[in-house]
Amino acid sequence: MSASPTLSTTSSETFDTAVAETASLMRFDVMDRTARVRSIACRYGPHVLHDVEVLELHLARAGQEDAGPAADALIARFGGLAAVLAADRAELGRHVAEEAVSHLKLVRETAVRVAAAAIPDRPLLTTSGAVQIYLKTLLAGLPREEFWVLFLDRKNQLLLSERLGQGTVDHAPVYPREVLRRALEVGASALILAHNHPSGDPTPSRPDLDMTKAIVEGGRALGVNVWDHMIVGGARVLSLKSEGLM
Repeated sequence: MSASPTLSTTSSETFDTAVAETASLMRFDVMDRTARVRSIACRYGPHVLHDVEVLELHLARAGQEDAGPAADALIARFGGLAAVLAADRAELGRHVAEEAVSHLKLVRETAVRVAAAAIPDRPLLTTSGAVQIYLKTLLAGLPREEFWVLFLDRKNQLLLSERLGQGTVDHAPVYPREVLRRALEVGASALILAHNHPSGDPTPSRPDLDMTKAIVEGGRALGVNVWDHMIVGGARVLSLKSEGLM
């Protein structure tokens, strides 16, 4: 008498997996949008999410109603995740609740601090990549120009990073005398200058070059070196030093 056929272990496991996958997809169909995005993040990791989905989960975490449509609106209004996080609180408040605004600002501050953590106690002239990441995190997406200075000690290690000017969409007032006065106050031996171009184009303007030259010449007279001036435009960071413009 022949033995009755049995289902192999491998076939059974394949069938069970297929059933589980089908059930999972069916659950996705009935889930609301945010729950579906959260499920995908838990299952495959947050790195698979699009920027708008990352934003959606942050908004949901902050208690924002209709987090998905709100994330869509923010990305459409500001043009990208970095610009959303860097936007003015008042502008963000036109689209989401105050709790969500505060949460987004906390997310951005966390990112800036993580980038800054790679800088202290390291000679910045040999870690330009870390400096560029920090400046891009700090300045990318801002709606107006900001001028920052990284003050360095004699070992070219960071003493502090400070904003010394804030202006309009295409101009930030910078006074070379004030930059150098602040350098002397904090005991800096060298500087790295930085500012952003909200247009997304980091190409330096004539005023950018003239201002840089004035600070370089004034610093030389005081024994303060200016090692570079970096301009952040969109996802790019342009170094005047590398471009031979200073």
